[in-house]
Amino acid sequence: MRTRIESTWKKLISRRLVAPTLAIVMAGSLAAYQAAKPVDARAAVAAPTATPLDDNSVGALLSLDHAMETLAARVTPAIVNVTVTSRSKPEMATEGQEPGNGDDDGQQINPFGQFFGHGMRPQPEIEHGLGSGVIISPDGYIVTNNHVVDGAMDIRVTMSDRRILPAKLVGKDALTDLAVIKVNQTNLPNAPWGDSTQLHPGQTVLAFGNPFGFRFTVTRGIVSALNRPNPSVTDRRKPGQFIQTDAAINPGNSGGPLVNAHGEVVGINTFLISSSGGFSGMGFAIPSQIVRPTVESLIRTGKMQHGYMGVGISDVTPENSKFFDVNTAAGAVVTQVEPASPGAKAGLKVGDVISELNGTKVSDAGELQAEVGLKQPGTTIRLGILRNGKSETLPVTLGEMGARDRTADSSAGEHGKARWGLGLGDLTPDIRQQLQAPENVHGAVVEQVQPGSAADNAGLQRGDVILEVNRKPVQSASDVKQALSGVTTGQDALVLVWSNGGNTFRVLHAPEGA
Repeated sequence: MRTRIESTWKKLISRRLVAPTLAIVMAGSLAAYQAAKPVDARAAVAAPTATPLDDNSVGALLSLDHAMETLAARVTPAIVNVTVTSRSKPEMATEGQEPGNGDDDGQQINPFGQFFGHGMRPQPEIEHGLGSGVIISPDGYIVTNNHVVDGAMDIRVTMSDRRILPAKLVGKDALTDLAVIKVNQTNLPNAPWGDSTQLHPGQTVLAFGNPFGFRFTVTRGIVSALNRPNPSVTDRRKPGQFIQTDAAINPGNSGGPLVNAHGEVVGINTFLISSSGGFSGMGFAIPSQIVRPTVESLIRTGKMQHGYMGVGISDVTPENSKFFDVNTAAGAVVTQVEPASPGAKAGLKVGDVISELNGTKVSDAGELQAEVGLKQPGTTIRLGILRNGKSETLPVTLGEMGARDRTADSSAGEHGKARWGLGLGDLTPDIRQQLQAPENVHGAVVEQVQPGSAADNAGLQRGDVILEVNRKPVQSASDVKQALSGVTTGQDALVLVWSNGGNTFRVLHAPEGA
């Protein structure tokens, strides 16, 4: 009995000791957790041991940042986003080929821009484009690119304060790719002109604009190079002298300003060179030495007249200078002289080296081309030339660039173009293949149709082939021109046209007074 009592007692004691023990253990664990918890928390938000650089250490960088901020804040209010609505030019395509996606590898040149096919009558479409511009006067004159507003039916600008205003076209110049538009406002923020002739490679410049529609963007870079030549392979008369910069210029930046450290407009951004279509470190701007006089002429008269000598020129280089008996690789060598041009009348010859213009040294062909192009037609310039090692001075009275083209158009009018609004070409084997015209189709191909002309009203389009004029077959463009020019003034003309695989008669109604 006693043994049982002792056993039971021991069990009770054992049970009573277990609870305190567990409590002690739990309390110890909780204490350990509480002790460890602050340490872990402190480790998660531990303060860095390093300290930021003080202002004295980075004072130059801070000063640069502050200067750039001040510059951007000064110029940005003068930047606008230019939105354009235009009617797209008619295009035709082969079956299975979307208009505008023709071959761009440069291996085949198509005078119509696209290939033609059966049953693909082009329809006019509305296009929307955007670019940039810069306000140059408080009364609302804005500079942009010609290619931004070319063909515009409606122009609107978005100001830096988000106002959207209608704008009208004041004037444009395709040769320099510049245009002026205007909004009906006063006291607008504007940017001053700078002198691009004072730029040097390495100088800081900022490009402003609206790349890819991201409004009021600013990028910073340097002047990478100066006096870059005209890149156009379609019109060698266009002036060069472009400013090359590594300040990012992307689609949508066209027409925005390139400014120097003083916030002065030293160029207008116009194009980039890239294999991908995006910026790759090479953006180009029209220098203010070309922009400013062009803009002033556009504001004053609505157009820009360019001086014209009628000669082809190229640079004098170290490799070719010895062949022209010159000691320095500077100047422009005459490579072509157009008959009856101002240069021909003045006595310029192929191989002449133009070393001076009005007593000022000529460094290269691009500089001479730009300087002559900015002078008014009728101006007499004095060219210092080297001919077979001997110096001469020739006075040249400049003609107007484009006047010869207009004269050609006028004379062509006698053969139908100005009168009827038609531009014609021969049906060559290559064009026949592009048009998929049968071998029994003979005549003249319509290359151009002037809007609102008799040809336009008759429904003629690029790629149509004129087979007959007034019931008489024709075999070539000259045949059609001669036949149309022989139509009595005030009389209509009947043409048989092959188009989209079939023939139709069209009546060209005589223009009023013609």
